[in-house]
Amino acid sequence: MALRVLIVDDSAAMRAMVKKTLKAAGFSLDKCYEGANGLEALDVLRQNEVDVVLSDLHMPEMDGLQLLEALQNEGRVPKCFILVTTEGRKEKLRQALAFGARGYVLKPFQPEGLRKILKLFVGEPDEQELEHSPEGLDF
Repeated sequence: MALRVLIVDDSAAMRAMVKKTLKAAGFSLDKCYEGANGLEALDVLRQNEVDVVLSDLHMPEMDGLQLLEALQNEGRVPKCFILVTTEGRKEKLRQALAFGARGYVLKPFQPEGLRKILKLFVGEPDEQELEHSPEGLDF
């Protein structure tokens, strides 16, 4: 199954790494939207259906918690909203889960960590889609 994914992070390099990691973990992407902050993500989500949102927590203008709160208020929280973050404080992560996040992956991460949480919500990736990278993938 090809996924429609929105990757939200204020770092363009991190967005590219998350996209590469999804492919390396075996997920095929039908559409891959990107946003540099929660406001851009809201615009994308108001205009497009997505299967998965992978969002950082700390971003300028509108952070990941504010994005989740806005989506909850609009009744638009996707069934698979995953935080990809350096945030380790349990109270922040609990708050994100209360707003509708389904889980989180702490940076740095490897493809298997992302694959493990995504398969709970979108199923197993297509094994023949696995990409191998000679430089490795530890983000």
